[in-house]
Amino acid sequence: MDELRVALIADDDEFFRIALAFILKNELGFQTVVEARSLDEAIDELSERGSFELALFDLQMPGMESAASLAGVRDVHPHLKIGVVSASSRRADILAALAAGINGYVPKGLGARDLANAIRAIIEGRVFVPPSITDRSSRDDEQSEATSIPDKAANQVGRTLASLTPRQREVLSLLVRGLSNKEIARQLKLGEGTIKIHLAALFRSLQVRNRQEAAVAGARLLADPDVGRPSPTGRPT
Repeated sequence: MDELRVALIADDDEFFRIALAFILKNELGFQTVVEARSLDEAIDELSERGSFELALFDLQMPGMESAASLAGVRDVHPHLKIGVVSASSRRADILAALAAGINGYVPKGLGARDLANAIRAIIEGRVFVPPSITDRSSRDDEQSEATSIPDKAANQVGRTLASLTPRQREVLSLLVRGLSNKEIARQLKLGEGTIKIHLAALFRSLQVRNRQEAAVAGARLLADPDVGRPSPTGRPT
């Protein structure tokens, strides 16, 4: 008997999830499609069952700060085929997703047949990117964003906590208190695999290498009541 093929769709647009699930089942041969409405839900699903062949993520759903948020998923699931299906065709978003280790970036604007072919390419191990990545206008956008990188770096510490998902903040708080992965999992009623994914994402966000450094950085962030609080202009301080 053939192994059951399981895919994950993480997108807060219910109608798009329904349409994409139809394509996965009827065009690409998946028997089971699990749906999630946020990055945290997707991480929980991936950790609860290890049989996923494919995971598709939207970039504009709750918990998804940017394509870089998927780096933690890639770290913990190195063999999983991961794709972004997004309304954005910005070159910067595509490059950030590829840098996070995803297998392909699929525009939502594609027709059903082209969408199926793009996802099929990802499943077969090819890296799919839209033609817009070579557009001059996209390059100009990226160059414009690049000039703002020093400003972003200067404000990184104040923005880090605000960029974490609610679940990542909970994990960080418990890590600072000295709890082990097993204790954190028990406290949050999650699997240890889920905690490992959140920790991998936290290490990247905090730019640390291990639990000890994360605990120090987290204690500093959590101790400052102004970190992540909106400023009068609406931006995190």
